[in-house]
Amino acid sequence: MLTRTVCGALTRRFASTAAAVRPQAAEVRSQRNAVFSREQARQRALYPRIEKIEVNMEGPGLDGTLLVMNRGMSTPLSCARHLTEYHVTNSVLALVDGELWPLHQPLTDSCSLKLLTFKDSDPTLVNQAYWRSCTALLGQVLETAFKDDFTVELLNTPEVPVTSGAFCCDVVLDPQLDSWTPSEESLRSLTRAAQQLIHQDLAWEPLEVLTSVALEVFSHSRCKQEEVEQKAAESPRGTVMLYRCGDHVLLSGGPLVARTGLCSQYEVTALHSLGQGPWGLHRRAQGLSLPLQLQAHHTVWRKLRQRAEKLVEVPRTEEASPPSPPDSSSKDSS
Repeated sequence: MLTRTVCGALTRRFASTAAAVRPQAAEVRSQRNAVFSREQARQRALYPRIEKIEVNMEGPGLDGTLLVMNRGMSTPLSCARHLTEYHVTNSVLALVDGELWPLHQPLTDSCSLKLLTFKDSDPTLVNQAYWRSCTALLGQVLETAFKDDFTVELLNTPEVPVTSGAFCCDVVLDPQLDSWTPSEESLRSLTRAAQQLIHQDLAWEPLEVLTSVALEVFSHSRCKQEEVEQKAAESPRGTVMLYRCGDHVLLSGGPLVARTGLCSQYEVTALHSLGQGPWGLHRRAQGLSLPLQLQAHHTVWRKLRQRAEKLVEVPRTEEASPPSPPDSSSKDSS
């Protein structure tokens, strides 16, 4: 793993000292999972009795199809399972009464439902969700690649269009790594970690929560708490959307695709230094991916990869600088 590559250049004395004054990464993941599971159970308990809803299916060959499903329990994926194997394996997102809807999010009322795939005549919304999901996967890899030896803080990365050539994930690594420049082997190690998650075909479980719940989930990250408050302020309902993939809980500004197995060709291509920022040395990890239904010949992939290695410029937005960078004494607010 990447940890062994990095630790070869740094002394373990510093790593053990840092680990002693901050929560272990496994402990933080466990706490986030516990809060997510508790809130998920609370929301499911809001529907103690089975009530039926009618779902009118839309799409090629489905117009006029009516499904009777369970309110607060059935999801768009549940509906797909009543159709064909094609709909189960190829559906990426759904439109519920015209609103983008994750495949694993329960339906709460009678509605119209259209399943979206990468092969639709206009896959713009699906492509955006796929790019966003690839970023989420990259963040999950970065957060776990260094084990407990070094801290990793995922930053709020503005979305970039697919036409930018690479998806991006901004991150601040432990200050001990400020002088570290990742090698090609380090990037390959990150790629292998991502491919393992893809092979596991993990679901991205959505959960819409109130600000107070999201702040508790990210009680060890002042950076994420600021992002929660920002997204909640921009939301008409004052809520934020969390996702869980395996044991990784993340905050998302838009819907993600159904599962990691929808990714196929996936490669981490670069880790650029962006210079000092409010939280430390900001870096931009980048990658390239194509979904399972869209494959590229190796010569085409090589050209796409070369482009994805170049720094993606993200338009700067006004950011309120935090009063001070995150530290171990202020992270644990639970």
